[in-house]
Amino acid sequence: MAEPVTVQLLTRQGCHLCVVAEETLGRVAAEAGAPVELVDVDADPELQAEYGDRVPVVLLDGREHSHFTVDVVRLRRDLGLPPA
Repeated sequence: MAEPVTVQLLTRQGCHLCVVAEETLGRVAAEAGAPVELVDVDADPELQAEYGDRVPVVLLDGREHSHFTVDVVRLRRDLGLPPA
């Protein structure tokens, strides 16, 4: 059995793309049984310095997976889900 994947979404208040990414990521991650942790980049100076305006960012196990939009095809593959 595969180990659980940590799924995080780096986001910020007032970000329309972040809202869309949260909905998409939540739907796909739920299929895989993976909870999504929302992380506000503006609450952490290091994250804010690293990601700046490049949000939303999807992290899988702490590694950048996609930014601005959720790469659904790649995400499904990386979460072990069949193609949609």
